[in-house]
Amino acid sequence: MRILIAPDSFKGSLTSRQVAAAMARGVKRACPKAEVMCLPLADGGEGTMEVLVAATGGRTVPVRVTGPLGEPVTAHYGVLGDEKTVVVELAAASGLNLVPPERRDPLRASTYGTGELIRHAWEAGYRRFLIGLGGSATNDGGAGLLQALGVRLYDAEGQLLPPGGAALERLARIEWPERDAWHAATVTVLCDVDNPLLGPRGASRVFGPQKGATPEMVDALERALARWADVTAAFLGEDHRHRPGAGAAGGTGFALMAYLRAAVRPGIEAVMEAVGFAEQASGADLILTGEGKLDRQTLHGKTVAGVCRVAKDRGVPVIALAGAVELEGQDCDALGLAGAFSILSRPMTLSEALAEGERLVEHAAEQVVRLWRHASRRANRMEREGGRVPPETP
Repeated sequence: MRILIAPDSFKGSLTSRQVAAAMARGVKRACPKAEVMCLPLADGGEGTMEVLVAATGGRTVPVRVTGPLGEPVTAHYGVLGDEKTVVVELAAASGLNLVPPERRDPLRASTYGTGELIRHAWEAGYRRFLIGLGGSATNDGGAGLLQALGVRLYDAEGQLLPPGGAALERLARIEWPERDAWHAATVTVLCDVDNPLLGPRGASRVFGPQKGATPEMVDALERALARWADVTAAFLGEDHRHRPGAGAAGGTGFALMAYLRAAVRPGIEAVMEAVGFAEQASGADLILTGEGKLDRQTLHGKTVAGVCRVAKDRGVPVIALAGAVELEGQDCDALGLAGAFSILSRPMTLSEALAEGERLVEHAAEQVVRLWRHASRRANRMEREGGRVPPETP
């Protein structure tokens, strides 16, 4: 019996590596003789750099940069094993996890620190970049990132704009003295959403409230990003606001596509390719995956969806564990999930669930594999007996 364990992280609780280890312990308790293979995954958000660096034998580089609200933070970027490619996670320098809930302010939060990570790698000689978008505290359309790369944003009075998305409503003129030099960069955005920059599915209206934006703030940020898109289109001669993924990470996808000519790729595809997921899945009897929450967004490019897509082609059943499960039966069928289960073993608060995450994952994995093992034995026995089905119990 060979079981492949391939989860994403449980945001705010466990890394994908911790989740995989907890699942493995549970599997071994239920089935001590099973061959267990752990392949922690990520979809372009938090944890992507760690997974890719580990999979390729790379290394990380610490850099002191500017956090979302201006305070210095230490962030890392990864250099992959080829010593040519750099992985930058936006969340490392501009993430929501860096700002306490009571201080979250998407009007002022900036991606400048992410730009500093990119510039540090650029000045070290790297020209190939993978940028993971997800978990941002920002809604500045990636303007801060570009300012760190030398883009100058002026208001009508010729004054440089301060950090933050709200200031973009006053944008009048753009300069970029280093524009030609940055054409040497090859940038790929790893993204698990297809939202445009503006509108009902845009950065401000969909993701702004998650970062602390009130309805009034959302309206202000929408106006600011519309101005950002207008002036950018005039400056570059191209309009990228409608491109799928432009609204990712508070509009940072837009900045990378427009200014750095970034290609967009589903993060889970890039990660699964790097870790050799398809090859490992081909020889598995069962795949265990999971993430913090299984909901409608899971259907569109998240880790569980990517795992199911590959497993379905190979006829391998997939079971998912999560802190919260909002998927219905038809959603599981659409994904190709054999089943989806919450790890919660009793009524508990969110803080309790986060604190007990490893134990809960381990226990849920054990119970799921016990059930699957029992069902597999019964199916095998029936097959040996010629497919006879026992009569129903009255």
